[in-house]
Amino acid sequence: MKIIDRLVTKQFLLTALFGLIAFTAIFVIIDLMEKLDDFLDRKADVMVIVQYYIAFIPEIIKLMTPVGLLLSSLFTTGRLSNNNELTAIKASGVSMYRYMAPMLILAFTISAVSVYFNGWVVPYANQHKYRIEQVYLQQNFEITARSNIYLQDGSKRIVYIGFFDGATNMGTRVSVQDFSDTNLISIADRYDAHQIRWNAATASWILISGDERVFKDKKEIVHPFLTLQLDGLHFAPTDIVKKQDKPDEMNYFELKQFITNQQRAGNDVARWAVDFYSKISFPFASFIVVLFGVPFSYGKRRGGLAVQFGISVAVCFVYLSFMKMSEVFGYNGDLNPMLTAWLANILFFAGGIANIIRVEK
Repeated sequence: MKIIDRLVTKQFLLTALFGLIAFTAIFVIIDLMEKLDDFLDRKADVMVIVQYYIAFIPEIIKLMTPVGLLLSSLFTTGRLSNNNELTAIKASGVSMYRYMAPMLILAFTISAVSVYFNGWVVPYANQHKYRIEQVYLQQNFEITARSNIYLQDGSKRIVYIGFFDGATNMGTRVSVQDFSDTNLISIADRYDAHQIRWNAATASWILISGDERVFKDKKEIVHPFLTLQLDGLHFAPTDIVKKQDKPDEMNYFELKQFITNQQRAGNDVARWAVDFYSKISFPFASFIVVLFGVPFSYGKRRGGLAVQFGISVAVCFVYLSFMKMSEVFGYNGDLNPMLTAWLANILFFAGGIANIIRVEK
């Protein structure tokens, strides 16, 4: 069995590596052809372009790993079948389960490593990629100054900042309203200030030059102040200027903390929760597609390797399409975020088991 395991493992790894390199190269070439004019128009030198695509490669590897492993499993099995080596393996009494074991172990190991790769390496690389896009491609601008900001900080507090400068962590025309209930109808306290400033030493917000209005027993009591440390605010400057639509720039811990802050502020976190769970679920697509794909090529098929390639592309297209469609329901809150992230894997895993049972061992 060790000979068969070595044969399958070697063929599987070499084909997967070749496929990953080929897909990455094609991806880079197509993207370079699309963006080269923009780089040249903004006088970007060669090193900038090289750095951009070095930072882009981790994202490409993340997306192409399931495709490469599926292609490898189909080609490996298809080639052994076409050369009658698979027939000899079957004749020696080796079941399909035992034949698949080396590929499934390798696929699961790669999936486990990809959890770390997608959670830390890819976000770090994306940060560098987006910085270059901001400078040379005029894309993905990080807005550090924002106006007319409304925040619901908890279930009973609404914060308005007329203008906020992320470079100085200061805002102007500030209003903080505390309500007596979660219906946000009966106001209890209101703070109006000319400025709000972030105190990094105490991790708190300071209101400057304003008035506190207390509403009690149908009366309004006004307390002027020069400075007032307002405790209980559950957001930081980064929460205001952070690009909330780009969770792929945050690692696991950063995204989890961001979701916690948004929940504390009373915001809907369905979209970010789906993206968080997808960071963990997507790497295991590599294992699922191998489990799903090997039985397709376990027997001889007309068309040889061309058919195997077509099957791999079709399976990955259906998988990715289904994953994107299910994300829409998760973003809208119609499905549980964790279920949304894992739904494609669950269904394709069930399909893989059914496909294995269907194939003659």
